Parts: sequence; C-alpha cells; structure tokens
Amino acid sequence: MSSTSDRIAALRKSYERAELSEDASHADPLQQFDQWITEAIASEIPEPNAMTLATVGSDLRPSTRPVLVKGYDARGIVWYTNYDSRKGQELAGNPYAALQFHWVELERVVRIEGRVEKVDAQESDAYYASRPLDSRIGAWASPQSQVIAGRSVLVANAAKFGAQFMLSPPRPPHWGGYRLVPDGWQFWQGRKSRLHDRLRYRLAEGGWIRERLAP
Repeated sequence: MSSTSDRIAALRKSYERAELSEDASHADPLQQFDQWITEAIASEIPEPNAMTLATVGSDLRPSTRPVLVKGYDARGIVWYTNYDSRKGQELAGNPYAALQFHWVELERVVRIEGRVEKVDAQESDAYYASRPLDSRIGAWASPQSQVIAGRSVLVANAAKFGAQFMLSPPRPPHWGGYRLVPDGWQFWQGRKSRLHDRLRYRLAEGGWIRERLAP
C-alpha cells in the first residue's frame, strides 16, 4: 500500500473550464476582478469572498491567514480584523501585503499586492454596526493572537461584555478595517496541459500595463 505522500504526488487534474485572453480581459484590473468575483458568487461556490492575506513581520518571516473581503472599489480591497492581532502588528511595522483568491471550482486564482492602510473610523463604525450582535460582542471578547488558558476565557469574556454593553456594543478601539491599495494584480486561469493563462497588471506612470506571464 502506497503512502499518503505517494498518493499526493500522483494526483492530477486537467484544467479545461475556461480561458483568459488579452482580447477578452478588461484593461482595468479592478473591472476584471469585479467580473470574476461576480461570477464566483453567482456560481454559488463555498465562500467566494474568502481570501488569503500574507504579511511579513519584523523578523522577515511571512505569515498567512484566511480573511473575508468586505468591500472593494477604486480605492482598494477592504477587510476587517483586530488591530492587535499578529497581522495587525505586522502591518504596523511593514504596511505591504499580498492577497490571494482561489476559486477552485472555477479553476481561477487572483493575486493582489500593494500598500495597506487603515480605513477611516466612520467606515469601520458603519461596518461594525452592520454585524450580528454576537459578532460585535466577539470583537470585544477575543484578544486575537494572544495565548489564552482555554475556550472558557472566550466564553467568560463574551458573557462579561454582553452584560456590559447589552444590545449596543460600541466598536472596540482595537478593531476596524484595512484597505490594500493595489499596485499589482495577477489573474490565473487553469488550462489544459499545464499551459495556464496568466495575466499580470502592473501600475506604471500613466496607468495599468497588462502583460502575459508564462505559467
């Protein structure tokens, strides 16, 4: 019987769902992203808004974690989190990051790189107020990325802050939004024989330059 490692090495998939050509893609990467994420949502794949966020700490070690995109426009890509978390601390020291969407069922990947900034307080307040009550209390209850003695700490914190704030918890000062302002995009569409389509958009003086990369 072969090992799991051997079975993994033997896994193969032929990508044949779609193609991505220069002629059929948008000149503006934000429009291309809007098209693809709209199609991902319409296809009803699991969590089409999930993306991987990569940051780098002061020790130059990268770290990744899944987060959920909560908005995008010409200003950038927005998500919300605890500012005191590991990612928050790393962004405070190095305000550059990378995002990746992987829509497995559509055989598509989008990669985005750029500088990260905090969204303004009013925008964070508005999103926080739109969240379910238990999620708003959870933002107070979880000292994200810190060592805790057990789950009972979270439960006790949730009970404490629930009793303190009742139905109207304010946004915690340590919680809010980040916006990645892109200076580079890549769109990858799986193709047969590993000859995948890969388009890069890089920001230059005068606008975006679109070019094909070898897969």
